[in-house]
Amino acid sequence: MRWTLPNILTTLRLLAAPGVAVMFLYFTRPYADWFALLLFVGAALTDWIDGYLARSWKQETKLGAMLDPIADKAMVVIALMVIVGFSSMSPWLVLPATVILFREVFVSGLREYLGDTAGTLKVTKLAKWKTTAQMIAIATLFSQGVFEHYFGMSTMGMDPDLVRDIVEGREDDLHGLRWKLEGMIWTWHAGLWLLWLAAALTLVSGVDYFRKSIPYLKDKTP
Repeated sequence: MRWTLPNILTTLRLLAAPGVAVMFLYFTRPYADWFALLLFVGAALTDWIDGYLARSWKQETKLGAMLDPIADKAMVVIALMVIVGFSSMSPWLVLPATVILFREVFVSGLREYLGDTAGTLKVTKLAKWKTTAQMIAIATLFSQGVFEHYFGMSTMGMDPDLVRDIVEGREDDLHGLRWKLEGMIWTWHAGLWLLWLAAALTLVSGVDYFRKSIPYLKDKTP
């Protein structure tokens, strides 16, 4: 095994995946949301950097080829688990998250069954786009948690009628309630739409991968 810089970055991304969940064990919100967001975005950036370096420096290795998809899937699966868990199991999140998780488990099982043959099924641009959409959607949803908790902290102990008057512009907004609420709403809707887009791309790429693997699944006729 060669421990090149791209491989080290991939390994760090793999280790960062459970770190996203650990943030919510050791920190209160919204600090946990901030740390999880920064850790996730930083790790997601290494997904592009390590691939770019491996190609440009001609340091593509079997270790990197093995670790890269595992790190991507671990990041997405764990981050989705955290987001869905803290969203009170919203069905608008659960359904696309289920599609994404099902596809990842299905394709991983299919790759394991195909063994060495799986290496001949190249990663398509569609698969790369679905990973990008997943990363952006998850980062946006983590941002929504930041806005939500800053809004909650700013309105803690305030009379609900006063909050309503401030948000609707009848009272001075001394605590920035309006932009916090707008940020919370926009990141929620943007993250949700992006997650559904990611789920659609994930489903299509899964079907494409299964279609390409069909010739290797057929029984040999005697």
